[in-house]
Amino acid sequence: MGSSDRQQSKGAWNIKIRMQQPVKVVVEHDLAKSIMEILKLEDKRRVMIVLDQFLMGVPAVQEMIAEIQKNSIEMTIYGDIVPDPPASVINKGAEAMKNFGADCVIAIDGGSCLDSAKGIDIVASNGDSRDILDYVKDESLIHDFKCLISVPTTAGTGSEMSNALVVTDETTREKNAILSDRILSDYALLIPELTLSLPKRQTIASGLDVFSHAAEGYLSNLSSPMADAISERVMFLCANYLPKAVAEGQSIEYRERMMVAANLAGWILNQSGTIVGHSEAHILGSKYHFVHDEAVAYALPSVLEMSASVLPKKVKEIGKILGAEFTGDETPAEIGAITKQAYLKFRDEQVGLHPFSDYGVSNEELVKNADEVLHERFAGNTSFELTKENVTELLKHFG
Repeated sequence: MGSSDRQQSKGAWNIKIRMQQPVKVVVEHDLAKSIMEILKLEDKRRVMIVLDQFLMGVPAVQEMIAEIQKNSIEMTIYGDIVPDPPASVINKGAEAMKNFGADCVIAIDGGSCLDSAKGIDIVASNGDSRDILDYVKDESLIHDFKCLISVPTTAGTGSEMSNALVVTDETTREKNAILSDRILSDYALLIPELTLSLPKRQTIASGLDVFSHAAEGYLSNLSSPMADAISERVMFLCANYLPKAVAEGQSIEYRERMMVAANLAGWILNQSGTIVGHSEAHILGSKYHFVHDEAVAYALPSVLEMSASVLPKKVKEIGKILGAEFTGDETPAEIGAITKQAYLKFRDEQVGLHPFSDYGVSNEELVKNADEVLHERFAGNTSFELTKENVTELLKHFG
């Protein structure tokens, strides 16, 4: 669900709110100084820091911790974060947060950490259940949410801006989403220096995730003219700066551009959502352990091609952003094919995503999941009608 679903009624009027952005976005270069300014501004005295344990060795994080301690702010650290956060990790963190009595959460890392922090905050702040999966089943149980400062260390998920989190049910191995405007970050703090040490493969994958967020939001049936304008700009930033960020990973300028693109794309998630490409990634990723950011990039080519049947102008615009040339006489099918090839050139040649075959999973295996993809939560945002037959076609050409 995106903000385009929110409505306000006044008399006979039924007004759709097309854009809403309550997260305070800060772009700075000094983590410790920025965090202290926010904590003082918000008068927070008991802080829980959620991060991956390896970040404890990063100088900027060490300086932040020292600064918090120097200012006599009580602090606890939860460092048991893992990719694709399972419910047990979130529930354990929530217990720690509740016992400590934190009035603020600082989340520092990639999307899994930021999602975990949201889940921890939900369970610790609401008394209805101590299990995050209960909030998956009934989002109306979310009433309270403590101050959350999200500090991404990748330029990909946009989780610092989104009203969503994804949690893995360890029993079923399914990835489940929670969507609620109550779980938005209070602050998104962008420090491009934190992304300088990202390995090339992660830079590639996270950047392609940004492009997918923008492209899928653009093609969603929840899209709006306002959101579309931002999606177009995000795709432009990715097309122009992701190859440069991959080639020159120590460039603050290119890293900052991609952090801004990721942040804006995360905002778009709240407005337009994602479509069937993300459904494929969620279902297949949980079963075959594909990296999520890579999975959405493997899904997108065929999604672009199929979307051209109902949204040829938009698919053509994506092609133009990627450098494709059109005569103006192309059929929707031809537009889809041209844009697909332009994206593949961008993804594989200019950016350098490794081939899907590296995972060693056949497309014949993937098509067994057509029913689950068809009924996955975000598939309903897709602009073209989904059937088991065309979802099967998408999975045949995944990669």
